[in-house]
Amino acid sequence: MKLYFSPGACSLSPHIVLLETGLAFSTERVDLGKKLTAGGADFRSINPNGYVPALELDNGAVLTEGPAIVQYLADLAPQAGLLPAVGQVERYQALAWLNYISTELHKNYSPLFKPDATEDMRANARKMLALRFSHVARHLEGRDFLVGNQFSVADAYLFTVLGWADVIKFSLADWPQLQAFRAHIGARPAVQAALRAEGLLN
Repeated sequence: MKLYFSPGACSLSPHIVLLETGLAFSTERVDLGKKLTAGGADFRSINPNGYVPALELDNGAVLTEGPAIVQYLADLAPQAGLLPAVGQVERYQALAWLNYISTELHKNYSPLFKPDATEDMRANARKMLALRFSHVARHLEGRDFLVGNQFSVADAYLFTVLGWADVIKFSLADWPQLQAFRAHIGARPAVQAALRAEGLLN
């Protein structure tokens, strides 16, 4: 398998998950501005949407969209315990968190990364993020993970999007639960390895 990524982007989540699974894979960096892979290919020939992540399987099929990719990987390596088994309510709680992070956190960052966003758009995005952060922080009170007592694919995604707060200079000081979560998840060997591989950690 090959993961197409851009350092620190949402592709960090499946990168972490791949390392957690122990599955064999390679990576190729993508220049999202030029839509070119490190090998010089037009990335839109791999993912027509032009954004990461994309996971090329050994049979040539390509999966896109981070939440779908991490579910696939978790099911490919059930021994890693990254998603509860089909039929267990905890599985669907983890999937619910994947959806929440995607729609309520990930997308609310978008105006803050766009140079043409108006100040009103930016202010509204920050307001919405604060509301969503508060919800997640309340849920994490007294917890190490989003679901149950074990790391899941949802934790990898939340860790990834919380990291963007540094990029946009959005302090998490009001949410000590989120800070503790970042530190706890960030200390995992697979997370450290993914960060180093993407040049985000010395």
